[in-house]
Amino acid sequence: MLLPSSMETSRRDIFLLGCCQALLLVNTAGLISMTGLIGYGLVADKSFATLGATTYVLGSALATMPASLWMARVGRRRGFMAGSMIGVAGSVLAAFSLWLQSFPLFCVSTAIIGVYTAFGLQYRFAAAEIASPAFKAKAISLVLAGGIAGGVIGPESTRFARDWFPMPFLGSFLLLAGVAVLAMAVQSMVNVPKPSAAERAGGGRPLAAIVRQPVFIVAALAGGLGYGLMNLLMVATPLAMSFCSHPYSAAALVIEWHVVAMYAPGFFTGSLIGRFGALKVILAGTALMGGCVWTALSGNSVAHFVAALMFLGVGWNFMYTGGTMLLTESYRPAEKAKTQGANDCIVFSVMGISSFSSGVLVSAAGWERMNAAAIPVIAVVALASLWFMWYRQSARAAPV
Repeated sequence: MLLPSSMETSRRDIFLLGCCQALLLVNTAGLISMTGLIGYGLVADKSFATLGATTYVLGSALATMPASLWMARVGRRRGFMAGSMIGVAGSVLAAFSLWLQSFPLFCVSTAIIGVYTAFGLQYRFAAAEIASPAFKAKAISLVLAGGIAGGVIGPESTRFARDWFPMPFLGSFLLLAGVAVLAMAVQSMVNVPKPSAAERAGGGRPLAAIVRQPVFIVAALAGGLGYGLMNLLMVATPLAMSFCSHPYSAAALVIEWHVVAMYAPGFFTGSLIGRFGALKVILAGTALMGGCVWTALSGNSVAHFVAALMFLGVGWNFMYTGGTMLLTESYRPAEKAKTQGANDCIVFSVMGISSFSSGVLVSAAGWERMNAAAIPVIAVVALASLWFMWYRQSARAAPV
């Protein structure tokens, strides 16, 4: 059976967006796998070792709303390419900061790289815009699945380029700059419909009214707390493994499998959402997060770290994809840019807190207590999802 030409174009661009996601994740996974170790070597107070990851997240948080609003005016392709240019600049600056042995400048550079990520996180929304309503959940999850390649290549590439120069990891950042250039080349081929007149004009309901909707609240909780927990434990993992006398190569392996677990479910998460609904998929994600905590508390061998971080990755995928699908139900066309920007700003604000807390908690409290602290946060998302399921069922059963 032949597909309509519009659907063929949609699938082509979804594939290209998946490639963009893969290249973005090469930078993200590579950065996360080495940031804590770089900070640990540059600062005297080891509780600030993950500050570079925190500034990376804060850069993303500050850029999400401007990036979303700007793309609503100029289009996705121009926005994505501008984001990659910023990523190149940030990676080159990071290499320069390592040559100078300047931790403050390194933190500035990771904040700039975070701006690149803020633009790249819009890939999933672009996929939803070029997909038919029935294909929307699959389009979102398939684009996120592109991160599998990033999960494998990111940590491995930083390990490969780590010793190109006398200063460890300087070559890694130069390599990541080249990856961002390659992303620009792919982005130049992506076709996403230009913003409509209503989208460019903005307007619609006030943002305060949009974010008070139950559907937005649950979507933001699933995305924000899911991403925050994932980031808290992922950023701390290389440090925790070093405390357990595991080599950097083992930490890179764990991060590699974690990122694969984050994005591999993208090949079927959309189908699960279509069959069971976004809320049930989010609940399954909270259960997998619980599996991560249980595994982490069971031991500190490399196998335990691998298994825990894989549970964490799949749990994040279910929560984040389900939350993204819920979010698309919360806005009208004129409200799209500000709603998406507000959601991602919440996500990155939570991530900023978790990134900074990560180094403090793992240094002061230890890996086990950090994982135990995640339990009540997982419970909040699970209870919110259960409440919203009841709320929707009650609304349907209410007499008209």
